[in-house]
Amino acid sequence: MTDDPHGEWTRRLLSLGTGISTDSARHFVADLYAHAQDDLDAERAEADLEREE
Repeated sequence: MTDDPHGEWTRRLLSLGTGISTDSARHFVADLYAHAQDDLDAERAEADLEREE
């Protein structure tokens, strides 16, 4: 396993153009992943609540 779990997406972002540093791209990808995971967790919690009702 790699040290950078978002490395593939960071490389894809960097390949789209110039003007963004590797660190900025890495942080963007990590933030995007975290927000997406939060949204999924909220959806799962809502679905669990609806099933319990």
